[in-house]
Amino acid sequence: MKLLLADDHDLVRETLAAFLTASGLESVRQVASLDAALAEMGGHRFDLILLDYHMPGMNGLEGLARARAAAPGTPVAILSGSATRELAEAAQRAGAVGFVPKTMSAVAMVAALKLMASGEPFAPIGLLQTEADTTEGGAHLTRRELDVLHGLSAGKSNKEIARDLDLQEVTVKLHVKTLSRKLGAKNRTHAAMIARDGGLI
Repeated sequence: MKLLLADDHDLVRETLAAFLTASGLESVRQVASLDAALAEMGGHRFDLILLDYHMPGMNGLEGLARARAAAPGTPVAILSGSATRELAEAAQRAGAVGFVPKTMSAVAMVAALKLMASGEPFAPIGLLQTEADTTEGGAHLTRRELDVLHGLSAGKSNKEIARDLDLQEVTVKLHVKTLSRKLGAKNRTHAAMIARDGGLI
């Protein structure tokens, strides 16, 4: 399976690519913008194209339409760190073969990507929050991010949190980065303070 992964967050993109390559994907080409993705589509054929919703050039779901036009017949899916039911449904109405939250486990993501590469639609509605956990700043955390946040607040290291939650340490690191961004936290200690003050833990 040949995948085009477009995401402007280097750590997220490289972590996902490492997960997917280790899980047996034949090829994962990485780019950091929609324009770069469109250029790749012009010179290569892919089984699936995965676009970050918030990267440069996307302009919401307009980027999805441009990608579908550039690679007719190739399934295109949306990747997002802010997983909402509304966005997932809007993406699929706009022609996306699926919607992939960045918080999915590597195993689940590989299964989802293979499903979408075969042309089957995918949306992990069960993984998307229907009742968002909200801070004063309006940041929506997934259940797994809240689990990691509890570990941070207990003063645990990424390695300890990974062991407690039966995750890989690199996965925990990714969750810490994502939840810190959502909370507007400068570091893990600041995230724990925001969580306590906001009643999240």
